Amino acid sequence: MSRAEEFQELRPLLFSIAYRILGSVSEAEDAVQETWLRYEATPAEPRSVKAFLSSTVTRISIDVLRSARVRREEYVGPWLPEPLLADPYQDPERSAELADSLSMAALVLLERLSPLERAVFVLREVFDFGFPEVAAAVGRSEAACRQLAVRARRHMATGRARFEADRKEREELASRFFDALREGDVVGLRNLLAADVSMVGDGGGKAPQLARAVIGAENVARLLASVFPRMALIGVVVEPREINGQPGAIFRDRDGKVLHTVALDILDAQIQTIRAVINPDKLVHVGPVTDAWAIDREARQARRPTD
Repeated sequence: MSRAEEFQELRPLLFSIAYRILGSVSEAEDAVQETWLRYEATPAEPRSVKAFLSSTVTRISIDVLRSARVRREEYVGPWLPEPLLADPYQDPERSAELADSLSMAALVLLERLSPLERAVFVLREVFDFGFPEVAAAVGRSEAACRQLAVRARRHMATGRARFEADRKEREELASRFFDALREGDVVGLRNLLAADVSMVGDGGGKAPQLARAVIGAENVARLLASVFPRMALIGVVVEPREINGQPGAIFRDRDGKVLHTVALDILDAQIQTIRAVINPDKLVHVGPVTDAWAIDREARQARRPTD
């Protein structure tokens, strides 16, 4: 097998490692490409290609994350990961665990960790690398990596709720939510939301966004029921899709261009959090992106029969 073939075989794993460390599709793809360039330029054949490539993409991702931290501190409004429609790394035996680690909720929690803690957690807890491999990847001793793993697990355990494993039940609840959204059904929406549900939007200052998170079933239901019917009048449609391993949707304009994505955190048969990514820079990998400002202006001018 050639180097290129070996690399392509491991590419899904490398991307999945990089994305979980970085929370960015574009940065993860760049990290994977840089990994290939370094592998191609390495004169000696590594003893383990998987270990070499995993270590390389991890170190690159750590460096990128350190510089990204500065940008994220200056980010306008709430920061959310770039939405991912499908994880290229497949492991049927661990699909539920991998989906959980990919969720928006998990990636937001990972932001609490230092770059080293994040890398150690991803390699050890998500991809089940042994501590010798983790130590080699991050350039620390095994003892130091064990301490980093303990700290990371402690941070991740704080406030983290695992998602219900029943995929069918979650999908049915999400379907009812989007049906109620299309109809502007306040009562229907409210019945699906947890009492302390929160709705967060990431526009990055480049698209219309909420000034702050909206909290509470009544507030969220009324806001959604007032906004989407107006958008539907101008041709915006909801395309249910899995977003980061969880129920969600892509919202598209009348021409099929991407307006934003929505991901739903579901636990105990209720929607706990609604996360919308509206920043066009974070949506280019999903498809052609529409002008969210223009859609917002047109929707505000739209008049429903009941207005």
